[in-house]
Amino acid sequence: MKSQPTPKLRAAVAGLPAYIAGRKADSALVEPLAANESHYLPLPSVLSALAAGAVKVNRYPDMASVTLRTRLAEEFELDLDEIAVGPGSVGVLSQLISAICDPGDEVIFAWRSFEAYPILCQIAGAVAVKVPLTADERHDLGAIAAAVSKKTKVVLLCSPNNPTGTSISIAELTQFLDKIPPRVLVVVDEAYREFAPDLGGDTLALYRKYPNLCLLRTFSKAYGLAALRVGYAIAGPEIAEGLRRTQVPFSVSALAEGAAVAAIAASDDMTNRAAQVIAERDRMIAAARELGWTVPDSTANFFWLRLDDSHREQLVTAFDAADILVRGYAGDGVRITIGTQQANDRVLSVLAAQRELTN
Repeated sequence: MKSQPTPKLRAAVAGLPAYIAGRKADSALVEPLAANESHYLPLPSVLSALAAGAVKVNRYPDMASVTLRTRLAEEFELDLDEIAVGPGSVGVLSQLISAICDPGDEVIFAWRSFEAYPILCQIAGAVAVKVPLTADERHDLGAIAAAVSKKTKVVLLCSPNNPTGTSISIAELTQFLDKIPPRVLVVVDEAYREFAPDLGGDTLALYRKYPNLCLLRTFSKAYGLAALRVGYAIAGPEIAEGLRRTQVPFSVSALAEGAAVAAIAASDDMTNRAAQVIAERDRMIAAARELGWTVPDSTANFFWLRLDDSHREQLVTAFDAADILVRGYAGDGVRITIGTQQANDRVLSVLAAQRELTN
C-alpha cells in the first residue's frame, strides 16, 4: 500500500534554532548563575498577593489586565491605552513583531544580543538583519542606522544588552532616533533597566518626544517574578492596541497580574535589592580585571567574558566542576549572573584558577 503524506511543519519553523535557556540547578549545592534570575526570595507582599490569588485559579484572568495596566499608567503618568502586557517582555516582543511585520520585512538588531530576536523574526517570516557589536561590546548605532532600508519595519535595541551588559546612554539614543525615519519603530528592550540607573536621563522622556519609540520592560529580573511571566510595553496607542490584539488570550495569569501590582507597590524594596546587586556586580568586575580578565562595563545583573570556543568550553567545564552554572555562547563567550556574595566569591575562585585563559 502506498504511504500517505503526513503533516509537515512550515519550513521556517522546522529550521528554527532552539532557544537555549540558562541551565537549572539540580542540587542546593549548585549555584545557578546561568539565567540572570534574581537570587532574592519574593517580597512578603508579593507572596501575600499570590496566596490571595491562589483561591481563584479556577477562574480565567482579565484578558485585558486592566488592573495592572492602570497601575502602570499611574506610575508613569501615561494613558491606559499606551500600555500593553504579555507573558514576559519576550512575549510582548513576539506580539509586536506579529503586529508590525509582514513576511520579508526587516528587523534590525545588534549581534550578539538576546538570542530570542532572530527566532521571533523567523517565526513571523521577517528578515533578521544582524549588525555586529563594536570592539568594546556595545551597539554600533551608526552602523545600525546605516542598515535601515525601505524594508525595515523595526529596530531592536537591547539596553542593557544581553549578554554583554553594555548600555546605550540617553544622549546616544537621542542622536540615534534623530537619524531614523518616523515610519520605523524603534524598540528599546529594557529588561535590565533597574540595574542601570545612571544613563543620563529617562527613556520615558524620549518616548514622549518620539512617536516611533516603544519601550519593553519586564517583572522577571529586578522584581524577581521570572516564573510568573509578565512584562509590558509602553507604546503609542495604535501600536499598543496592535499588541493587545496579537496577545494570546489569557496569557498573563491573574496570579502574575496580582504579583506585579504588589511588586510595583514595593518598588523601594526592589530598588534597594537592585542597589546591592549593582554593588556586587561592580566588585566582581573590578576583581576579575585585577585577575587579568577583560570585562566590559556592565549595567545589568551579569557580566561578560569574550572567549573563543576552546577557552569558552574550558571555562564552562571549570565552573561545572565547581558546581557553578554559567551561560556559555558558542563562538562568543561566557555570561555570569551576579548571585549572593558567597556565590560570587566562588566564581572569583574559579576565575583565579583559570586566569591563564586571558593570556
